[in-house]
Amino acid sequence: MDLAAAERAAGQFLRALGISTASESLRGTPGRMARAYAELFSPRPFDLTTFPNDEGYDELVLARRIPLRSVCEHHLLPFTGTAHVGYLPGGRILGLSKLARVVEHFACRPQVQERLTKQVADWLHTHLQPRGVGVVIEAEHTYMTLRGVQATGSSTMTSTLLGLLRTDARTRGEFLALTGATP
Repeated sequence: MDLAAAERAAGQFLRALGISTASESLRGTPGRMARAYAELFSPRPFDLTTFPNDEGYDELVLARRIPLRSVCEHHLLPFTGTAHVGYLPGGRILGLSKLARVVEHFACRPQVQERLTKQVADWLHTHLQPRGVGVVIEAEHTYMTLRGVQATGSSTMTSTLLGLLRTDARTRGEFLALTGATP
């Protein structure tokens, strides 16, 4: 990451839009912009912590309302919301904080919500090998609410269901009801 180059480019971007950075209050804006986007695009590293499922726990594990923030790859404007991430354990269980870490990992890059939802589910399915995975994300996209259509208060929901959370109607229904995604 080249913050100095990003700062120069942010200054050029603002000037190209007719915004002078000569005043005291705007002089540091290009640097703040560069640092802000660098932070948005930098996930914290984490190790996947799993434990043997010695008790044979076979019910749904669900972390609800995980806060998320990302940046739309088409407009570079933020979208924010919550993720609900669940799984049906197989031979191993996951350290619960890792569900939020996986969401953060994939959200920290220019992104679309549909891909983000699928990436979280696929990653858990591949690395944990559970009997099922479900991810529901609800987010507000500022490119829809602040500009263009200006649909203030609108949100977008996406879901990815794998394994038994996709194929077993009762399990799917339980997951969706617990996330609040069903009427």
